[in-house]
Amino acid sequence: MVKSLIIIPTYNEIENIKRLIRSIFALSNGYHILVVDDNSPDGTADESEKLSISYPGRLFIIKRKGKMGLGTAYITGFKWAIDRDYDYVFEMDADFSHDPAYLPALHDACAQGGADLAIGSRYVSGVNVVNWPLGRILMSYFASAYVRLVTGMKVKDTTAGFKCYRSEVLKSVDLDKITFKGYAFQIEMKFAVWKLGYKITEVPIIFTERRHGSSKMTGGIFNEALWGVIIMKFKSFFRNYGCARPSHR
Repeated sequence: MVKSLIIIPTYNEIENIKRLIRSIFALSNGYHILVVDDNSPDGTADESEKLSISYPGRLFIIKRKGKMGLGTAYITGFKWAIDRDYDYVFEMDADFSHDPAYLPALHDACAQGGADLAIGSRYVSGVNVVNWPLGRILMSYFASAYVRLVTGMKVKDTTAGFKCYRSEVLKSVDLDKITFKGYAFQIEMKFAVWKLGYKITEVPIIFTERRHGSSKMTGGIFNEALWGVIIMKFKSFFRNYGCARPSHR
């Protein structure tokens, strides 16, 4: 039986988490969910634990001691998934900016389309973003163009956080060498997968800004991506992101 895990990092997502979990489990794909919560003061983890009673063996929660960063939350989830032999591992935001209805398309891009990493892309077929001010759209769009220029990757949406990995990819990446903790983590993971020669496919989605709760985007996160990409590219000349598995190039 194919096992698929959706990792959802949370911090103060009490207004979204219950509805999101129920929306995912309403799909007929047998997904499992791992909520990685950074000690949300609003009770997000407690709400998830209550809901887990209704979904035994499908909904799991890791409670961390505090805000430790998006990247470390996903790395924790990746290692958890690898230890439990999942076949496909998803990244997904908790705020409904990523519509659960796209999950099967991302899965199929890997399972049937031959992708090793499938990205839910806002920019592969134009600009598909709803409820963002023009300034933020332009910043995001040109940030991806900047990343492509510096790294050489051909990915249109380099900062996307809605993704599906074949588990073999995560096993091949040395996760302990992923250094970014904020949103630049999304760039570094794509870069690591690309450097190892895996096939990356972009699946068009419509991204909708959250309706409940507050955004976690800050100026520090933007600066990490701006300067960090140059540093990441420079270090890549001396670093191998792989661990035990050989490159697929």
